[in-house]
Amino acid sequence: MSISTFTILLGGNLKVTDRLKTELSGSRFIAADSGMRHALALDVKPELWVGDFDSSDAELIARFPNVEKQPFPAAKNETDGEIATAEAIRRGAARLIFAGALGGERSDHALQHFFHAMSLAERGLDVMLTSGDEEAFPLLAGTDRKLDVPKGSLFSVVGFSALEGLDIFGARYPLASFSLPFGSSRTVSNVAEGPVEFHLRDGRAMILARPYDFTGA
Repeated sequence: MSISTFTILLGGNLKVTDRLKTELSGSRFIAADSGMRHALALDVKPELWVGDFDSSDAELIARFPNVEKQPFPAAKNETDGEIATAEAIRRGAARLIFAGALGGERSDHALQHFFHAMSLAERGLDVMLTSGDEEAFPLLAGTDRKLDVPKGSLFSVVGFSALEGLDIFGARYPLASFSLPFGSSRTVSNVAEGPVEFHLRDGRAMILARPYDFTGA
């Protein structure tokens, strides 16, 4: 990869797919607490393992005796994922992939991952969240994004604010310079006709793609 990519292994669900393995090729890895279990499925060795280790059992810890650990107390001001992210940025990350960021048992953590990703994108970082079968990308005002997903697969745009000047090209339901009220479901469950292009004049949104879901085709 031409830029420094770090993958943060988080505790949510992760399905190992060919698309995911391609996306992670060449990445460096940092695990956040129980996210280390995904290292086994991905067959990777993270360079760092951070957290309070309250959700990592002894068997998992024993599987990675040679990975550097940074332990933190359970009573702290940041999540393990945020600590791992800060360390990745300190080590030169320009692109961040959050694997295991979507779904899982903790909806509060999953929701926080969306907001954290948005704040990182506003700082100029390239950010992706993934569960393997679902992907999410921040879309900010004044930016363009191209989504390369299979034809017929589902995607949605969820506004984190009211949106102005939203363009969606290459979709079954295209939009041009569209105004989306905050909380509207108008941009949920669209279908890709090939690579999809997004432009946004004002507001903040999250693109959620399901590259293996063809139920809308």
